[in-house]
Amino acid sequence: MSNESASRFRRRDYVKITIFGFAITALWQSLHSIILPLRLLDIVPEAQKNTYLGLLTLSGLLVATFVQPIAGAISDRSSFKWGRRRPYVLAGGIIALLVLPGIGLAGSFAAIFAVYCLLQAATNTAQGPYQAFIPECVPENKHGVASGVKALLEVVGGVSLVYLASIFMDRYSAGEGARWLWLVLGILAAVLLAALIATIVLVKEAPARTSGRRTSLVPELFRTVKEALANRDIVWFLASRLLIYMAFTTIQQFAMYYLRDVIGVANPAEATARFSIFAVAGMLAVVWPAGYLSDKIGRKSISAGAGLIGAAGIGIIAVTREYGATLWAAVIIGMAIGAFNSANWALATDLVAKGEEARYLGIANMATTGGAAFARVIGPVIDFFNHRSALSGYNVMLMACAAYFIIGAGLVFQIRRHRSAEPG
Repeated sequence: MSNESASRFRRRDYVKITIFGFAITALWQSLHSIILPLRLLDIVPEAQKNTYLGLLTLSGLLVATFVQPIAGAISDRSSFKWGRRRPYVLAGGIIALLVLPGIGLAGSFAAIFAVYCLLQAATNTAQGPYQAFIPECVPENKHGVASGVKALLEVVGGVSLVYLASIFMDRYSAGEGARWLWLVLGILAAVLLAALIATIVLVKEAPARTSGRRTSLVPELFRTVKEALANRDIVWFLASRLLIYMAFTTIQQFAMYYLRDVIGVANPAEATARFSIFAVAGMLAVVWPAGYLSDKIGRKSISAGAGLIGAAGIGIIAVTREYGATLWAAVIIGMAIGAFNSANWALATDLVAKGEEARYLGIANMATTGGAAFARVIGPVIDFFNHRSALSGYNVMLMACAAYFIIGAGLVFQIRRHRSAEPG
């Protein structure tokens, strides 16, 4: 799918360029929501589980925050015969497949910490270049639809395996129950391998044209940060996206412990998966229409409205403390993040510089990974307040989520650059 063939872009081409996102999301949703919280209970003290989970995922996602834009920038300047992007997708995918078994083999926090960070580095080496497929292969007037398809596949990828993982992992325990963990890891590896092969075989890039400049990691990192901070619109975009994803990731990451400790559900893994499924139902209802409408009425109003809807969902969880109401709140939060993801990613594709799409989208996605990373900082805060007053730490968590959503929604309107179709 070269730039020359963009005018003949077909419906199935949307899937070809976004299928890798399905597998990546399935992997990380299952690890973050189900597998890692249960694995940590094998090796860390119960009273400090939120702290250890926050530290682990914060560290790995900080790796992702820096690796992804650097990998994208290097791919921008690559000149492989079969494209600038696919060689990095292939390399990162293969390394991820080799590292993934370490999640099951790790017997200490230090070991699982190392494996997790390596896995983040590998998948983000692939993801940074992969994200350039939309601006490079899709006609500009279809960026919103393509972003909606991307978001849709990511949503489906996440929920389709999270529920399966939850069923098996509720049967998991260290020792004789370990086979359930290995079964889940095997399924995730198979999905990642299939999506990797499909991407390498089906996506046809145009022959790379590059200036031949040599690129090294440290100068590229500093140039990336400098250019991001010098562009006022990108700064506001990053701040808004970071806060919205901090809100969503916080409630998602600590959902299992919240449902276990506050709601008192019998099967925490399955209850967490149902929470995710209800959220996904909300996402599915809006993810494509939001992308379509963002092409018609503008990116910013949809992004900001989504943030306010997310805050309302958090409010329902805080007030009710009942599992049924929490599931309906998950639908509302899902609608918010689905609409935001489609419209806001379309806004990102509008802001990128021509010829350096992967690097600029890597910068944009720094807010996604950065928000996911900084969301984990609240883990020690939860444990601190829980120690002072039983379960009060979870109240602090919910108040923080609502604040993230509201402030993030407001910052969207600080972005001044827009397409001709975007309302001022």
